[in-house]
Amino acid sequence: MRRIVKILGKCTATIVAVVLLAIVGTSVTAIYDFAPIKPFAGNDIFNPYRNLDTSKRWQRASFHNHCRVEGILNECEYSADTVRERLERFGTNIVTISNHNEISEEDAPLYEHGYNLLKFHKLVFGAERVIRFDHLLPIFLSQRQMQIDLLLATGDIVQFNHPLRTPLTTLRQMQYLEGYRLMELDSGRSTENGYWDEALSSGHYSFGVANDDLHDPDNTRKIARRCNFIQTKSSDYKDIIEALNSGCYYSMRLPDYGDGDWAIKVERNKSLPAIKNIGMEGTTLFIRLSEAADSIVITSDQGRRQIVAIDADTARYDLRAEDSYARFTAYFADGEVIYSNPFARYDATTEDSPFREPSHRANIVLTILFNLLLAVVAYAIIHLTILLWKR
Repeated sequence: MRRIVKILGKCTATIVAVVLLAIVGTSVTAIYDFAPIKPFAGNDIFNPYRNLDTSKRWQRASFHNHCRVEGILNECEYSADTVRERLERFGTNIVTISNHNEISEEDAPLYEHGYNLLKFHKLVFGAERVIRFDHLLPIFLSQRQMQIDLLLATGDIVQFNHPLRTPLTTLRQMQYLEGYRLMELDSGRSTENGYWDEALSSGHYSFGVANDDLHDPDNTRKIARRCNFIQTKSSDYKDIIEALNSGCYYSMRLPDYGDGDWAIKVERNKSLPAIKNIGMEGTTLFIRLSEAADSIVITSDQGRRQIVAIDADTARYDLRAEDSYARFTAYFADGEVIYSNPFARYDATTEDSPFREPSHRANIVLTILFNLLLAVVAYAIIHLTILLWKR
């Protein structure tokens, strides 16, 4: 019996060693020097709705959805056609499938990257190939930046998925991470978008999108709860990516209409509040809605919020000198919420928009030292495991 216990102990220790080796082995990364925080500045104001055509209707879009895949690692038991059919019942015109590490070939070339333990996931639009490398435990800022860099090199747009549901994602990280163009909002338990505001306050511009991250299309609490309304010429990928790059869209959170009654849910989704017009006159931002909201809020630097209208379908806000950006949020009586994309300062004489090219640089010395340390740790784990079995 003692011998059996000893062998079981050795086997358990070996399994732990293998797990640790996997974590250490996939922790390899460049170590970056990041530029100082630089809020948006300039005499000009970027208007994401500069190309809005009020005579055209918004197209409802859902970009983050899963379906059944080959193999045993399934996160959804439904086919892609079934997922699309379910979403189309609610008036969704554009549906894209974004399975983990598998490029969709049927509608748009995108996938969700990441199988790490912290669920640091990203959507890659226009992916040429799947990047298989991932840090199993991406704790450090440089590791997360390295992933974004790798994905950006093989795709058109990188979307930062559900930061609110990604453990160990800190506000400090949001002050420095760069290169992503879309931020997924309001996905999961929270209805706040503090990570987005922290990044915007630090000068990292991105557009906001809201998605169901759909895994269970037959659950009324999981489907048609978050969506986007964009202006696009068609549902072809080239037109979708053009629209996403322009910023002429807004995101929305919806209640579970009917609380389980599918007929009510479908019917209520046919008459959602909407943005009728939004834009800028001089330095004054304005929004006009299809119906009165309980309140319309402006959010600016450091997530500062102020109500600019109550029980109204219109609101205006004069961008102050101390505001580097501002965005609208409209709250409705039945629980709907509309999020606009941010207006932001920039210098039109030197820049096309507030988007900035990534400015981080690899620190060669620190990169070598960090990865040498990983090698030492890996060697120690292997050596100790061998000694254990020799006992």
